[in-house]
Amino acid sequence: MSSEQGTDDTGGAVGTPRVVPIDQWDVAAQMSYWAFHQQRRIDYMRYAYLQLGSDADAEEAVDLAFDRMMDRWLDMLQMENLEGYAWTILKRRIIDMHRKRRRRPELMETAAFEAALADHVEDPYDTLTDAITLYTAVSALSERQRDAILLHYGLGFTAVEAAEVMGNQESTVRSQLRTGRRRLATLLKLRCPEHPDGKNPS
Repeated sequence: MSSEQGTDDTGGAVGTPRVVPIDQWDVAAQMSYWAFHQQRRIDYMRYAYLQLGSDADAEEAVDLAFDRMMDRWLDMLQMENLEGYAWTILKRRIIDMHRKRRRRPELMETAAFEAALADHVEDPYDTLTDAITLYTAVSALSERQRDAILLHYGLGFTAVEAAEVMGNQESTVRSQLRTGRRRLATLLKLRCPEHPDGKNPS
């Protein structure tokens, strides 16, 4: 193993990559990066805002995430799960932003959470008036359950859309939604409806 090592965005030791400037990439690689940037930036911004409660902080975290992806893009193109790796980078940048603000990396800002609930009043969880109670309950879920619940209930993603963003299998996300709902129901003592199609009830 090479003596020149660092830590990758998943926490594992890797050889320090040589960063190739984007203007030295071939055209196909450049186009694939900018296509990914265009496809995911809005979703990433919405998720980061839900976590950070500030447009400026969300934008900074997402910009830093894409900067890191640009540094790693040529390697990422060889990965089996590029979306999953990109999602991990984004989440680490959000954690870094919490640390920059010298705050504990909580799930999200309560104000942002309340705003998300207001956008999806048809869902049974969204009828709760005590956002802080729900905020606390969601923070008690596992990391993967939290992501699925936030994307589905907070941002209105279907299971298919959430799976694409996180780089997971659709069946995995549906399972995370089911177990997350049951856990929330236990914590909040609510009836827990099942929606096997992974969509918000209409």
